[in-house]
Amino acid sequence: MPKADLPNATANSAPHVGLFVTCLVDLFRPQVGFAAVRLLEHAGCRVEVPTAQTCCGQPAYNSGDIADTRAIALKTIDAFSNFDYVVAPSGSCAGQIRKYPGLFEPNSDDYARAVALAGRTWEIMSFLVDVLKKPAPETSFSETVTYHDSCSGLRHLKIKEQPRQLLCENANVALKEMQETDTCCGFGGTFCVKYPDISSRMVSDKVHHIEQTGAETVLGGDLGCLMNIAGRLRRQGKPIRARHAIEVLADMADGPAIGEED
Repeated sequence: MPKADLPNATANSAPHVGLFVTCLVDLFRPQVGFAAVRLLEHAGCRVEVPTAQTCCGQPAYNSGDIADTRAIALKTIDAFSNFDYVVAPSGSCAGQIRKYPGLFEPNSDDYARAVALAGRTWEIMSFLVDVLKKPAPETSFSETVTYHDSCSGLRHLKIKEQPRQLLCENANVALKEMQETDTCCGFGGTFCVKYPDISSRMVSDKVHHIEQTGAETVLGGDLGCLMNIAGRLRRQGKPIRARHAIEVLADMADGPAIGEED
């Protein structure tokens, strides 16, 4: 894992952060992007959203299309070359960017640039806790919640305690852990397309564990997982809502939950 330091930040200069919005946030839940900006600015960062950014390349990478993944990686490296940090509201996308060095020949210029970008890239809740060491702002959100650990964030980036620390700093948020919180929800990017029956069984099991907690809302750090879980909750007629954790932390959880926008 990259070192948690502040390379260009001093007592008089704010960390310059490039927000990697992610495709799903851009297309389906822009509020998560606005919540990310609010949290980062509250923590003292200077935030920009490069308009040249596109996908992190994960769908191509998982499908074995390394040539296109490499081209997407180079575009991302160019778009975020001038920032102290790259921060994403997704462990999945941040984890993919951390894999960029493996796409290039060692000792090449592109490899060096990929290594540099990987070392500056963080998932937002890990960034707030591990790098900035900032407490969560106060939120008016007051519900019992449970938290789903996404596979990429948990296994690739070691994100486990960080979101829980931020949530538990808010006295109004009651966190109840579900059984098998770190078991996959069945989304897995292209996995749910390739193996729909297995995926459906996995998300049904996840919904069962969520329901057993008695929580009103399930939170997570990756929109893909949350959309998958929200869809199953809705199809089964469960009254449990799904939200990205940073919507709660940014006090932006008063609108429709995921899957309720229509």
